[in-house]
Amino acid sequence: MAESILEVKDLSVYYGVIQALKGISFHVDKGEIVALIGANGAGKTTTLHTLSGLLKAYSGEIKYKGQELTKIP
Repeated sequence: MAESILEVKDLSVYYGVIQALKGISFHVDKGEIVALIGANGAGKTTTLHTLSGLLKAYSGEIKYKGQELTKIP
């Protein structure tokens, strides 16, 4: 089994009362190249902003190389 570099589990994000992401999950293994594609308004930018810490996750987990990122200020 390949080493997972990035793990996202049940990620949910809100803009005020509007839910932008609802329970998305995915993982990226070492050596993989991944693209995030979808229609306008599908949540691509929200996902990337949440992964990079620009937005706070309402619930779920983001782990990078095993370290939990959602609890880091």
